[in-house]
Amino acid sequence: MSEAATREADTEARDLLEAVVRIPSVSRNEAEAAERLVEFFESHDREAWLDEVGNVRAPADDSVLLTSHIDTVPGDIPVRVEETDEGDVLWGRGSVDAKGPLCAMAVAAVRTGASFVGVVGEEVDSTGARFLVEDRESAPGAVINGEPSGWEGITLGYRGLLAGTYVATSESGHSSRPENNAIQDAIDWWTAVEDEFAKDEWHPVFERVTCKPVEFKGGTSTDGLSVEATMDVQLRVPPEYSTSEIREIADGFLENGTVNWDDKVEPVMQSPRTSAARAFRAAIRQQGGEPTLLRKTGTSDMNVYAKAWDCPMVTYGPGDSDLDHAPNEHLPLDEYDRSVAVLETATERMLED
Repeated sequence: MSEAATREADTEARDLLEAVVRIPSVSRNEAEAAERLVEFFESHDREAWLDEVGNVRAPADDSVLLTSHIDTVPGDIPVRVEETDEGDVLWGRGSVDAKGPLCAMAVAAVRTGASFVGVVGEEVDSTGARFLVEDRESAPGAVINGEPSGWEGITLGYRGLLAGTYVATSESGHSSRPENNAIQDAIDWWTAVEDEFAKDEWHPVFERVTCKPVEFKGGTSTDGLSVEATMDVQLRVPPEYSTSEIREIADGFLENGTVNWDDKVEPVMQSPRTSAARAFRAAIRQQGGEPTLLRKTGTSDMNVYAKAWDCPMVTYGPGDSDLDHAPNEHLPLDEYDRSVAVLETATERMLED
């Protein structure tokens, strides 16, 4: 019999998770799942409510703020608990990203007395996190952000994001003419940007600027008098740069056209020696695990919090991040139980410091 089968299940935590996963909460439609979390806190005599943007607010001991996001990407994955030789597995959209971390934090919050916020809109524009940092009068003592890291993993860093739309126009003319049209100008600009940030394959992805065009439209205008090109682009920004520095470099290659940079998220890299990181390493070892320090190539709400608040932070949560947004998203419930125990232990240690 596996260790998972012999460990006592955390029934309360599992019941909450399954209930919340069963409630669809695609970005902009999180209200029903949010209300379920409010009910959970109220059943434990904790005050909780939905704020102006739909965040679940359950303030308490603000020495530690536990926070994760309620929203998911679209995708209908039938919710079920599958029995396996390694223990029960919960299938469903959001089980990993990020209702597993979210519900584990809600349970840890009621058991330790720490503050909790379930935020909305993380998958689109971090609406909830941005509102939270503007609405609060001061920073919490420490932040534990919820995203899948695996129960033995502690995420300390995320790259930032710079996104915008390139637009160029040129006079229409016969395709035999040698002058660049707007489409060629767009291609030339983006090629120059990619070449500037190109790295060898051995260079860690976390330390690279990754350049991605995400949409392109081009051709002759409806009146036939010009050629137009529009390209949406994203650049992932490692901690050695700021988004302003990347913007300045990219703009320096413009010869025709302009870029409207409409989204920027600064990178974050926390020290492994903060009180939060130490507490999680100790808690993971107490559960029989070997802590692993992680750096993620995407972004999360921790980027938003780190820009606004000068306090210790980590990101933590059960689940395999390779299953984020995947059609086979699922979470082993033994791992979920372990993460709840780790969160309780680490949070209690941080509240005592």
